[in-house]
Amino acid sequence: MTAQKDLWDAIVIGAGIQGCFTAYHLAKHGKRVLLLEQFFLPHSRGSSHGQSRIIRKAYPEDFYTQMMDECYQMWAQLQHEAGTQLHRPTELLLLGMKENPELKTIQDTLSRQGVEHQYLSSEELKKRFPNIGITRGEVGLVDKTGGVLYADKALRALQNAICQMGGTICDGEKVVKIRPGLPAVVKTTSKCYQAKSLVITAGPWTKDLLSPLGIELPLQVLRINVCYWRERVPESYSVSQAFPCLLGLDMAPHHIYAIPSGEYQGLMKVCYHDGNKVDPDKRDCPTASSDTPHIQMLRHFVRDHLPDLNPEPDIMERCMYTNTPDKHFILDCHPKYDNIVIGAGFSGHGFKLAPVVGKILCELSIKLTPSYDLTPFRISRFSGLGKAHL
Repeated sequence: MTAQKDLWDAIVIGAGIQGCFTAYHLAKHGKRVLLLEQFFLPHSRGSSHGQSRIIRKAYPEDFYTQMMDECYQMWAQLQHEAGTQLHRPTELLLLGMKENPELKTIQDTLSRQGVEHQYLSSEELKKRFPNIGITRGEVGLVDKTGGVLYADKALRALQNAICQMGGTICDGEKVVKIRPGLPAVVKTTSKCYQAKSLVITAGPWTKDLLSPLGIELPLQVLRINVCYWRERVPESYSVSQAFPCLLGLDMAPHHIYAIPSGEYQGLMKVCYHDGNKVDPDKRDCPTASSDTPHIQMLRHFVRDHLPDLNPEPDIMERCMYTNTPDKHFILDCHPKYDNIVIGAGFSGHGFKLAPVVGKILCELSIKLTPSYDLTPFRISRFSGLGKAHL
């Protein structure tokens, strides 16, 4: 018989932004929660590190734009609780050709959802942002809600809040085995824990944790190059000059995004929203697949559209995405063990949505009715996951 003091209400595996927000919501509900992290905190081995992320309501899908309403409220609440700035409004400029279907869909979604935005013709774009190059008659769509989240600060604020509310964080403890059941048992490199429910938010390591539990999720881990480019004229693309975050829709097979200079003095973050497949435990090892084509696309983008930057990156860091085939999240219970909750496949756009993702995973964990329709996020949408995979 498990002694009550040894039984956690919930164990959350993975202390990235999704796991931290899940533990935060569980602690707010008065639950006895343990947050496990394989690396010592803070670290830069996963998907939640770094100083900045874009926050926006601009999405083709209504459901993400709707979720972002509550996310903005929760980010503001966390910022108030922490007493430190976690969010800076900058606006977001989407750059693309007038006939781009995604640009039109996003504009329609923003209109439907009542989000303040502005369409800019090529001429209006040149006048408003003279240091953005217009090479093919591109137009702009400004999401007035766009801005920057301070990622590292947000993680620290959440971890502090979890501990202040009575939650426990154990870092440097890699999970080596999960034994499903009531209670569920989690064995780490240090000890064993038991809990009424588990929430798995292990990012690139999620697939390996779930495989022994009889489920093979279609998750693909990518290594992403995070590139910083020096301004030829200091402050030319800075937040202080009211330069927005930028999302290029037509310039490469995948989006290119840029964040105004601020993280590193005089450097602007410009990145390609895709990468090469990687084993998460070998992220920094040389690989057979070259990063050169992705960097070349960024060089062309910088040359054509951000001419006041040097055409070669000054700094290149690494990050990882864990993608699903449709780039939508997985927020669901294990099909066989309903006290094991899965949050995965955030596909490079989950950070801003983490407050609501954490709320949903908390609700699934403690058997509350989810606040949102989870149809787009169910495991069952992957038709290839037949009984042989479960």
